[in-house]
Amino acid sequence: MPPIISVVGESGAGKTTLIEKLIHELKKRGYRIGTVKHASHGFDIDSKGKDSWRHKEAGADTVVISSPQRIAMVKDENCESLSCLEKYFQDMDLVITEGYKKENKPKILIFRTPKHKEPLFREGKNLIAFVTNSEFIHELPVFGLDEIERLADLIEEKYL
Repeated sequence: MPPIISVVGESGAGKTTLIEKLIHELKKRGYRIGTVKHASHGFDIDSKGKDSWRHKEAGADTVVISSPQRIAMVKDENCESLSCLEKYFQDMDLVITEGYKKENKPKILIFRTPKHKEPLFREGKNLIAFVTNSEFIHELPVFGLDEIERLADLIEEKYL
């Protein structure tokens, strides 16, 4: 299994934007990157009435939509933690998750002022860095919102 790093923070902190920038930078460096978005309230990726949706509605446990360029899979699986997803990322160099703050994986915590006065948390054995637009000081590395290359350097040095 490739290393997994979670980007965590409160809603509106910029997790998705940070992940987009990290993917771009790490891809430039030649790495294969997988991502997982934690959707604690469920989700649906298929459109009502489409053939694949109809297969699932008919009771299929797994539906794969395939084209020459990509595949997508909808699979019924009780998946409460990242461990059940590992089998899908064997060919990646790194997996970046959005969320999963309770998992026992390295975490980068993002927070922005004035939206958030303080980070979601300041300590934890898996916390490896902070990303913020504030003058926050901590013993762990602290990066500005646009210091993506430096953050990628840290990830590359520690996990790739």
